[in-house]
Amino acid sequence: IDSVVNSYLITHCGMMPTTSPSIGLMVSSSCTFVSSCAFPAVLELGLRVNKLGTSSVTYEVGIFEEGVEGVKAVGGFTHVFCDSVHRRPMKLLRAYREGLERLLVRTDGEGNGEVEEGEGEGEVVRHRSAKL
Repeated sequence: IDSVVNSYLITHCGMMPTTSPSIGLMVSSSCTFVSSCAFPAVLELGLRVNKLGTSSVTYEVGIFEEGVEGVKAVGGFTHVFCDSVHRRPMKLLRAYREGLERLLVRTDGEGNGEVEEGEGEGEVVRHRSAKL
């Protein structure tokens, strides 16, 4: 789950892990197991943002087996973005916010908070992993 989030931050938000002025510290995490996968399954991960605050982001990741109906697990975590030197919370960098807003699920009364791949606002980004 951490890898798909960090891959997205690097690819779509301009995060440079060793030189960025902010760092995302994981302050909570969870994972709910639904059903198992076995070698040599290929997994697909769907990423979305459930909450985007001033300095924090809550992600959700669905884990799917390629070609198999239904989710295998749902997990996620919350990052608090902090100054990389002093480790104090700081406002999300503009590039991060812009990239993460693409994945934000709307819960402001418009729609039901559910998204489909490719909708734009609330878009689910799929990441294909290597074989287990």
